[in-house]
Amino acid sequence: MSIKLVYGSDTGMTEDMCGIVEREFDQIDEVVEVSEMKEDDWSSHNVFMIGLSTWYDGDLVSAWEDYFDEFKTKDFSNKTFCLFGLGDQEGYAEYFIDGVGMLAEVIIENGGTIIGNWSTEGYDYEESKGEINKEMFYGLALDEDNQDELSEERISQWIVQLKKELE
Repeated sequence: MSIKLVYGSDTGMTEDMCGIVEREFDQIDEVVEVSEMKEDDWSSHNVFMIGLSTWYDGDLVSAWEDYFDEFKTKDFSNKTFCLFGLGDQEGYAEYFIDGVGMLAEVIIENGGTIIGNWSTEGYDYEESKGEINKEMFYGLALDEDNQDELSEERISQWIVQLKKELE
């Protein structure tokens, strides 16, 4: 099985996290910045990993914002997605990893399946569109502003979880 990792990063933090994910997850065979996506890129794989950060008051990072209307037109039937998002649970507690939820909603509406749900335990935020419910996020939540010392371990644990879910 091969996985395409699609990401958007304005400051480079998400790109840095992609580097860690790619290094630890040998099933990723292609990494594409979302602004470089082409029409047939969504048909090249059946499993996609998406990485992004949430900006300001719950906004998508600029590359995903620019691509979002196009993203909403895609048919994700028979496609599996795993998502990870960066956010600031203290400075923007009411919008923590909202971008994950915004993309997850489109993926589900367009027939895709999401795996790699992540526990909300260990985070201190007010609200998040990234929540499935109060116990789970749609994907891995990373906070490089306040919990950067936990990111690599969280990524490692998430990858172990994904490998099991993809068996």
